Amino acid sequence: MIAASRGKTGRLLRLGMPGAVVLLVLAVTIAVFVSSRPAAASRRGSEGSGGSGRPAAAGGSAGDSWVTSWSASPQAAGRDTLSAAGFDDQTIREIIFTSVGGDPIRLELTNVYGTSPLQVGRVTVAIADWGAAVQPGTIHPVTFGGGASIRIPAGAQVLSDPVALRVRPLQDLTVSVYLPDRTGAATDHADAQQVNWVSTTGDHAAEEGPGAFLVSTMSWYYVSGLLVRSSDAAGTVVTIGDSITDGVGSDVDANARWPNDLARRLDALGGPALSVADEGIGGNRVLTGARCCGASAVARFGPDALDQPGVRDVIVLEGINDIGFSAGISAAQIIAGYQQLIAAAHTRGLKIFGATLLPFKGAGYYTAAGEVKREAVNAWIRSSGAFDGVIDFEAAMRDPADPLRLNPAYDCGDHLHPNDAGYQAMADAVDLAMLRPGPRAAGS
Repeated sequence: MIAASRGKTGRLLRLGMPGAVVLLVLAVTIAVFVSSRPAAASRRGSEGSGGSGRPAAAGGSAGDSWVTSWSASPQAAGRDTLSAAGFDDQTIREIIFTSVGGDPIRLELTNVYGTSPLQVGRVTVAIADWGAAVQPGTIHPVTFGGGASIRIPAGAQVLSDPVALRVRPLQDLTVSVYLPDRTGAATDHADAQQVNWVSTTGDHAAEEGPGAFLVSTMSWYYVSGLLVRSSDAAGTVVTIGDSITDGVGSDVDANARWPNDLARRLDALGGPALSVADEGIGGNRVLTGARCCGASAVARFGPDALDQPGVRDVIVLEGINDIGFSAGISAAQIIAGYQQLIAAAHTRGLKIFGATLLPFKGAGYYTAAGEVKREAVNAWIRSSGAFDGVIDFEAAMRDPADPLRLNPAYDCGDHLHPNDAGYQAMADAVDLAMLRPGPRAAGS
């Protein structure tokens, strides 16, 4: 079986500075996107999609609980991309990485940004092997309301029936989705940091070999969540953020994003399992949305964080793009956005932790005025007491010789995004005692 070490010993690719520069240019030049999802409530799934849709989110307590083992926040198709062109009589084979194990599992498919119904002909899930191959004998069919196919309305997400497959923590799975008809522009997650595959013509979802999968891609399409049931599950930790939470700058196929490294730390503790749901989107902002970069954190906080099955804790690392992309946004406005997130989490009885913004001197959009805002935001995060706890990523990541810059040992090269060592340092900066199951903080 392929577990935690798979990606780090395999073929590694790096997007590097060109990819990061493209991200910056897109966020500046593409028109502002809608401020909310077409149908936010649909993140819970739909009736007839294999049951009652997404299991209700609740502060996690151990015992036969559904939790989110993997997730990817849906995005609208970017211009001049494979997503914009869509698919027609093809199979997409996608690799996802579990944070906790369990049995059975359920898959969430999304057509949230589709403009027409999406016909899904067949879906399978298997244990991943190298490239587009799967482990022999591990392919399992995925059904929806008992049927192999499903038609997903525009603006909706659906949840599969339970699949009797036991998955391990920190394991790569392969999800294959056959799309028999022309899809139109695809709902995707643009920056997967993972090589996925698109087939030649036809249904190849049940094939173990890689032969039909000739086109590689760096995005996920239509798959937005993996739920697992575990008698040891204590809940889900949601990490909501931008490209830093999305893992830009980390080695591809390595599962080296800081939420992955956090999942490894939590798994090593033993005891009640805490899953980690990564809801980072490259270029994302607290206050405004953009076509390239998803709905704002304020707009997507409900479906992407509060509605996750088993959610008990949320970690927020957002704001550097508000500062870098929007000269007119003040520190006070970003803080007001945080206060909205905090109030929403506390209304649900959840804990929410604020993470300080990383140094960014030398990044493409750095300015002295932006630095003043970053320092003001970080001072508020540390001193206000508004969050249930603080994760001081800035302190862990700054250059001792120049605190306005990332530590060179942790810099992927663009002075904004960490490398693998930097993402590990971020995960190491999280006090796991804040996340461990136990009594809720008063008023949370």
